[in-house]
Amino acid sequence: MSRFAAPIAEQIWDMKYRLKAADGVAVDATVEDSWRRIARALAEVEADSALWEGRFYSALEDFKFLPAGRITAGAGTARSVTLFNCFVMGTIPDSMGGIFDMLKEAALTMQQGGGIGYDFSTIRPRGAEVKGVAADASGPLSFMDVWDAMCRTIMSAGSRRGAMMATMRCDHPDIEAFIAAKQDAARLRMFNLSVLVTDPFMAAVKADGPWELTFGGRVYHTVQARDLWNKIMRATYDYAEPGVIFIDRINAMNNLGYCEQIAATNPCGEQPLPPYGACLLGSVNLARLVTAPFTPDAALDPAALDDLVRLAVRMMDNVVDASRFPLPQQEAEARAKRRIGLGVTGLADALLMLGLRYGDAHAAAQTEAWMKQIARAAYLASVDLAREKGPFPLFEAEKYLATGFMQTMDADVREAIRTHGIRNSHLTSVAPTGTISLYAGNVSSGIEPVFAYAYRRKVLQPDGSRSEEEVVDYAVQMWRDRFGEAPLPDYFVNAQTLAPLDHVRMQAAAQKWVDSSISKTINCPEDISFDDFQEVYLAAYDTGCKGCTTYRPNAVTGSVLTVSETTEKAPEQDKGAEVVYLTEPLDRPAALEGATYKLKWPGSEHAIYITINDIVQGGHRRPFEVFINSKNMEHFAWTVALTRMVSAVFRRGGDVSFVVEELKAVFDPRGGAWIEGRYIPSILAAIGGVIERHLVTTGFIAGEGQGLKTDPHAMAMGDIPRAPACPSCGAYAMRMVEGCMTCADCGHSKCG
Repeated sequence: MSRFAAPIAEQIWDMKYRLKAADGVAVDATVEDSWRRIARALAEVEADSALWEGRFYSALEDFKFLPAGRITAGAGTARSVTLFNCFVMGTIPDSMGGIFDMLKEAALTMQQGGGIGYDFSTIRPRGAEVKGVAADASGPLSFMDVWDAMCRTIMSAGSRRGAMMATMRCDHPDIEAFIAAKQDAARLRMFNLSVLVTDPFMAAVKADGPWELTFGGRVYHTVQARDLWNKIMRATYDYAEPGVIFIDRINAMNNLGYCEQIAATNPCGEQPLPPYGACLLGSVNLARLVTAPFTPDAALDPAALDDLVRLAVRMMDNVVDASRFPLPQQEAEARAKRRIGLGVTGLADALLMLGLRYGDAHAAAQTEAWMKQIARAAYLASVDLAREKGPFPLFEAEKYLATGFMQTMDADVREAIRTHGIRNSHLTSVAPTGTISLYAGNVSSGIEPVFAYAYRRKVLQPDGSRSEEEVVDYAVQMWRDRFGEAPLPDYFVNAQTLAPLDHVRMQAAAQKWVDSSISKTINCPEDISFDDFQEVYLAAYDTGCKGCTTYRPNAVTGSVLTVSETTEKAPEQDKGAEVVYLTEPLDRPAALEGATYKLKWPGSEHAIYITINDIVQGGHRRPFEVFINSKNMEHFAWTVALTRMVSAVFRRGGDVSFVVEELKAVFDPRGGAWIEGRYIPSILAAIGGVIERHLVTTGFIAGEGQGLKTDPHAMAMGDIPRAPACPSCGAYAMRMVEGCMTCADCGHSKCG
């Protein structure tokens, strides 16, 4: 009998975590083989590897402990990949040579699959003097464009999708440009952005006082703090970015505040890290530990939780020794501090099994109690490891115990650390678990509420056809198995029905016992007022959160998948839908309207002329064909090929805007060019930009960067999508989960 609780779980395992040979032949015949591979790899560093392999296997069995995706997919494969999820790169020097050294390090890290974070506050602002070259600085955002291009290059070379976080201090002179950067829909698409908000700034906001923007000891501007705060809030309200990181709180609560300073986080925000900081992630599946669910005796088994946490800590500590690292500085940092990030998934499902309503005071209290139990077990397990293997090299007992988070820890744990030391500097974090939660049977993700109790997904069959299957939340399926079609009780709430402050209450309750941070999205209704929206961030600050990420669906950000407590029926056809999919190419009318654009590539003798002709269908204008011409004969073959291929795609119909994204992702290894203040990585990318601007002008897409790769089978003619389309599988099932747009069908995530 299959260990998988749902068909989607087995499909995710096969796509993402199952070890396969280079020719695609499966090496892991079953999920048990995957568990055995991981357990064996992590036990190899133990003196009694056979004993620990068995114990590690028992933790992995039945999806009780879920190492993060890089561990699950990479451990025991002998592949040159890192098992670490998160990196913050070195401090960027304020010099051209230093900046590009950092760019190289970022590329090498992303090539091995690591998500990275950078603080760009260290680069002098735009217009500042550059001594010795008689020029003004271009500012940090111009270099962020270069990083963005690098990330696209890594993607186009076949590596996993890149994920980057860029932070900037709230007192940097370019902070206003940073806040507005992603309002240009074609800019910085590879980055998540977050503002580093300080305690003095929050005090100035509340007092409506002045705020100085400074760099290198010089005051460049003085603004009203509340005006700057409103700009952050307005950008987030309208565009879902930037996020907010309460950086002073992070440093005040840091266990290693005596030997490091933090200025950035990993892409999803759950790991604030110092320069070259690295962290690996894993999650305890709380939904698997509840006994007697949906009865008066329902409880989370405390002994099972304690035992599982202790095994998980040992496994993750072993990853530090078993993993490869992209850079020697990252290896040195990881082994000096042995940071791990053990978190949870299935929290909302576990609460439902106990009859608790996510977001209310009782659920928050239970969450806090569970997170404290996990923290105690993790810290005591790490003390035991220190007794056996030694504490982390930078451990200094009194300095460690004097830090903010350790001041909140129970006296017996503090005394054990004082006596024996501790193996890992940090132990807890709540990471995004979107894909691994699907793999574990569609349990609720991280500490998020259940997003949808059930929805339908289209599944590609071996013969090319598509069938529909129902995907049901783990706890809801358990309810159905026990009670049949009995209505769900009132305490079954989901992300769409919760008040935003209920989300904040849960995040704050969990943060109290998490020594790193939490990846969490606070879903806000589209019609929330701007004042109420700001109140969410103020409440997050006032209740002890280390950061805040919200998502408000609107015309700019797109709506997310919303479904009712039971599976939705397909929506009625919208006769005015703009996208129509065709099975046969259209015949060409005798005459078409179009436009011709001139593209002058720097260094090239001859311009390229691009003609795009359109056809009108159902009152809507859509691209039909492209002609690309140049007098430069070196361009002849590829311009002809591109003309024919793109025209063929256009004539098939559908949401062909993916052509734009594919062209814009092409990079010339000889280097791109700066055109009108923007870095363009290749001539093909420039052509993609021309086509994109034409599609915007004719109303085929909403704006630059809005094109999405879709699948012509993903929706029937006339349907209107219920959510943004997935760039991987084409399903209209993208939703914001834990700070990342994630596909409910295939598990694709911007953040990896």
